[in-house]
Amino acid sequence: MDSSQKSGEMAININETKSAEIKPTKTKSGKGKSDLGPPIIVATTKAARDPKGGWKRGVGIFDFILRIAAIGAALAATATMGTTDQTLPFFTQFLQFQASYDDLPAFTYFVIANGIASAYLVLSLPFSIVCIVRPHVVGARLLLLILDTVMVALTTSGAAAAASIVYLAHNGNPNTNWNAICQQFNDFCQRVSGAVVASFITALIFMFLVVLSAVALRRN
Repeated sequence: MDSSQKSGEMAININETKSAEIKPTKTKSGKGKSDLGPPIIVATTKAARDPKGGWKRGVGIFDFILRIAAIGAALAATATMGTTDQTLPFFTQFLQFQASYDDLPAFTYFVIANGIASAYLVLSLPFSIVCIVRPHVVGARLLLLILDTVMVALTTSGAAAAASIVYLAHNGNPNTNWNAICQQFNDFCQRVSGAVVASFITALIFMFLVVLSAVALRRN
């Protein structure tokens, strides 16, 4: 009986010492290695914020606002020039003194160029909205860049052609015997001058839009 009790106590003591002596093993580098298994990796579903996307969205919003402003300027230039017509209150039996925009090809070209620019600006608004919703899109931004560059050339040429005629109307040209007419057709000259200024504003906005699109594409 005594021998069986001693063997049982020894077995219990051996098991206790073995369980108590379990320690983490050491690698060659001296760091402890746990026997509890690999570390638990916690994955989060929160998407990281994209700073470039926010910056490009701001550029898209500014682009949209500039296009609305350009629509107003281009429509003002087209409507003002297209409705410019003045008839002097005095006339002779054979002559009636009248000035109209369609008497001069430069003014006619001005109306056509700014009308095309106005239509393009309206049609470009959906593409500008796409660039706001999807700031990383390249195709819509590249298309706007190309067409905006074309509109810069169109509006600038129309405004420059009309500005040369307005200058002659105000100052004349003694070398070619062209007399200034703005003293007689004062209202006509004021309206065409305002239309030319509005057209140059449209051209400047187009230039700024080209720069914005180029910067957005460069940082894509």
